[in-house]
Amino acid sequence: MRIVDLAVPIGEDTISPPSVNQQLKLTSYHRGPGFWQASKIEMVLHTGSHVDFTKHVQADGQTAVDVPLDRVFGQALVADLHHVGPNHAITVADLEPRLPDLRTGDIVLVRTDWTEKHWGNFPTYYLESPYCTPEAARWLVARGARAIGFDCFSEYCARLPDFTSEDFIIHKVILENGAILMQQMTNLSQLPTGRRFAFFAPFIRIRGAEGSPARFFALLDD
Repeated sequence: MRIVDLAVPIGEDTISPPSVNQQLKLTSYHRGPGFWQASKIEMVLHTGSHVDFTKHVQADGQTAVDVPLDRVFGQALVADLHHVGPNHAITVADLEPRLPDLRTGDIVLVRTDWTEKHWGNFPTYYLESPYCTPEAARWLVARGARAIGFDCFSEYCARLPDFTSEDFIIHKVILENGAILMQQMTNLSQLPTGRRFAFFAPFIRIRGAEGSPARFFALLDD
């Protein structure tokens, strides 16, 4: 069995999505004699690889403590769109031929290779990314995907100057229809296409949190 790490590295050069646009801050404290370190981190919960819950878009939605791990653990399929370029709108026509065997309960990982090429290149990473269309998001949840992950920035509206919460349609379509949204994935190029594999998205159980940092990984039986 082989583990494929699908999470991005983050640090003090990492910036959150444009909806908040905050830079990560790490403060370390030391005590002697000898070496001892404890650090404090300040960041938006949606910085780097993370999972979103319904509290992100609904006042009475679920938070990180309400969601069991079986919502984000299970059999996954890759939708291989690595050929698409910047600003590509991902459509049903893109997804359907690449997910012919999608069935209820599957986890879908949408591969564009954007994160592998541009993670850390801010704000380009967010502002020129391929993105998901509402129709494609609706098609995925209608076909029964219980969790959907992207290795690009899935929401087009965040690149606009005056977007509102109601414009975050991809989040709303996925989360309000019972699926989980997973963002800022990487290394999807290392996963097989055309067959299922074991996928895991452990996240931190933070009370009141509408999202949570995650360590995405796949377990492959080579």
